[in-house]
Amino acid sequence: MSLRTRYQDTRTDQRGGRGGCTQAGECAQTPGPIVIGHHAELTGGFSSWGYWHDKCAKKAVDIINAQGGISGRKVELVTEDSESNPATGARKLRNLIQRGNAEFITGSVHSGVMLASIPIATELKTPYFSTGEATEATGSKGTRYSFRTGSDTYSLSAAGVPWAMENLGKKWCVIYADYAWGQSHFAESKAVVEKNGGSITKNIPVPLDAKDLVPYLTQIPPDTDVVFSIFFGPLAVAYYTQAKSMGLDKKHKLYSVNGTMEAIDPVAMDGAVEGVYIIENFPRNAKYKNDAFHKEFIKLTEIDDVYAREKGSSRVMAKSHCWQAWENIFAIKAAIEASGYKARKDVQGAIEALEGMALKNSLGHPEGDKIIRKEDHSGILDHYISRIENGKYEVKKKVSKEELAKNLPVRFNLNTQPV
Repeated sequence: MSLRTRYQDTRTDQRGGRGGCTQAGECAQTPGPIVIGHHAELTGGFSSWGYWHDKCAKKAVDIINAQGGISGRKVELVTEDSESNPATGARKLRNLIQRGNAEFITGSVHSGVMLASIPIATELKTPYFSTGEATEATGSKGTRYSFRTGSDTYSLSAAGVPWAMENLGKKWCVIYADYAWGQSHFAESKAVVEKNGGSITKNIPVPLDAKDLVPYLTQIPPDTDVVFSIFFGPLAVAYYTQAKSMGLDKKHKLYSVNGTMEAIDPVAMDGAVEGVYIIENFPRNAKYKNDAFHKEFIKLTEIDDVYAREKGSSRVMAKSHCWQAWENIFAIKAAIEASGYKARKDVQGAIEALEGMALKNSLGHPEGDKIIRKEDHSGILDHYISRIENGKYEVKKKVSKEELAKNLPVRFNLNTQPV
């Protein structure tokens, strides 16, 4: 299956874009649109997330074009469906850049796709904003071209695990989807647990195609204080419902990351996730970040402010991830304008502008203030530890970006690599 779409806000004057010249010689004098590629999971296992990434990216382009574009040029969004498959995604990224003429990419939320794509983006000298969480994208497998505005497994562990150890217990069992995202979460959380004087009672990798999790859940040692689960989509639903039926929530504290409940409604799970602790980076319950920019984001993306349900449908927003597709486009805008970027030959200036960039809470950055750290290109941002109570996310602890940074030393310096 191949799906490529081109999207440009049609409410504004398109003159100067492709096919928009009205006088002889005008095309030669007026630059065409700035093409931003979207490497998205529109089908496959992550499609419920990809829907929201697609919606957020389009809304961001609408806003920017309505405000006059970037440096006076319209923005054109070209989207390729990765199909939630690393091999397909890598091929589609090459199409996006070489055939779609994308100059910047807001990239995949699937960690396997993301890690397969960064070498290609680097080869083709195209900045790639990862929205997946495997820390390797801005770590051991990162390059000068890989960036991230959101969280990764390193920052989520640094933000959440110390609090969870202090409040929930020191003996941890980690059960996880056996691919890049789950493996990365296990490695990062294990390091933090052990650094803080705790122990891992067992790690349990689970194949992505597993349906019955009982054989894996029965491996959890009885002396475990905290069960840390790392699943997504149907596998997450299977984990929570089967764990509940086995009474694991009565024996252990259940802790997890935002991804396990992305695009899933706790109310629809008949109490299976009641009492689970989740670390978020954009609170699903809007009262915990009650500002004008968050409210406008909610309005424009057509969700409610408590459950993040889409108005007129049964969909629930993948809120801790999809905002990156919106914010990445505004970060690209800032880099282009700050560096004077006009064409691919100017990419070094755009990269240098992104390194260390401060992104202020605004309509372009509704998740909040953050920086793109100069050395490793990682987003440093606020996090929220929430507990699901009566089907709602209730924040128990806000971990500020300043508090996070203290526990997140730089481990890789991508800034020293050549462009």
